Amino acid sequence: MNIVKVERKKGKKDFISVAKILYKDDPVWVCPLDKDIDAIFDPKKNTYYKHGIAERWILKDDQGKLIGRIAAFINYKTAKTEYQPTGGIGFFECTDNQEAANLLFDTARQWLTDQGMQAMDGPINFGERDSYWGLLVEGFTHPSYEIAYNHHYYQNLFENYGFQVFFKQEGFHLDTTKEMDERFIKIADWVAKKPGYEFKHFSWKEEEKFINDFAEVFNQAWATLIENFEPLKIEYIRKTLKKARIILEEQFIWFAYKDGRPIAIYMMYPDVNQILKHLDGRMHIWNMLKFLYLKQRKTMTRARGMLMGVVPEYQNKGIESAFIREVRRVIDRKKQYREIEFSWVGDFNPRMRRIFVSVGCVSVKHYITYRYLFDRNAPFKRYPIQELKEHPATEKD
Repeated sequence: MNIVKVERKKGKKDFISVAKILYKDDPVWVCPLDKDIDAIFDPKKNTYYKHGIAERWILKDDQGKLIGRIAAFINYKTAKTEYQPTGGIGFFECTDNQEAANLLFDTARQWLTDQGMQAMDGPINFGERDSYWGLLVEGFTHPSYEIAYNHHYYQNLFENYGFQVFFKQEGFHLDTTKEMDERFIKIADWVAKKPGYEFKHFSWKEEEKFINDFAEVFNQAWATLIENFEPLKIEYIRKTLKKARIILEEQFIWFAYKDGRPIAIYMMYPDVNQILKHLDGRMHIWNMLKFLYLKQRKTMTRARGMLMGVVPEYQNKGIESAFIREVRRVIDRKKQYREIEFSWVGDFNPRMRRIFVSVGCVSVKHYITYRYLFDRNAPFKRYPIQELKEHPATEKD
């Protein structure tokens, strides 16, 4: 076997090709857009390069056939705030061959060691947690846009190498063709009518206001939830919305206000993977026309709930219930949407998990984010789990 660092145009093309080769007979897999993967490793397009570095490799067998790939990266803003300096690996693909997988892992580990790291998390993204984060271990059904999908045997490749569970994640599905529980509806309506509360959906006419409100809420809500939290920048939000504008539904993004102050956010997208499945990762002129045609035909019947956040002082007050009630009303008017996937909820956030279960969501997908300590005798510490507080329906306000 021969492992090669990605440096030239041919190597970048091969890095993309590995996944297409390994999943060519998998009817469930959806090929990401080539340009989206390329952008992650482009310093001009990925802002994480301002405070991080990344490297990629491809693996070939003795006959020169592509059989694997891996990327390693370091986010310097968070790497040295862990128990030990920790980098990451991701975009791992490999044939069902432990020797090949070990060579990929060893190469990434050596590079990270040379950069002063003492551990690696994976598979993760060189970017935000809402994309390509975790290894799918159960629920190998249709993957939503930028949500992890991989072969079943990857779990063995990771665990045989020595990776340990850092935290687990779940993907919840809500069947929108079914009626919602009346008790839940009453709670949601009660929350929405409380004095001083207001719920608004996103509008392109007030884009800058909503972008700023989004950042304000997000950076307060996640600072207490995620260890070594890195604040979300206005630039990233603006770029993300611009990228999704062609499919975005204004009424899929919601804001909650208390006396005019933004206190909570909810974001959901139509699942563009239902269209990308037909494009083989390329967006040339013919595929652009095909994309518009499939969109017009209402091919997207699923939506992906990307995130929900509430500033700390308004948590456990049922605001999430009011959001889901608002979204459900929108879905009831847009009959083509029959399912929502909420991806993902970490096991370190039992409060959010309880909310999804309470509205009738079913846990159908399970993921693992692993950590590997380079010192095999060092004590392993799992990601801390938040304390579960009283249910909003029983809390006095």
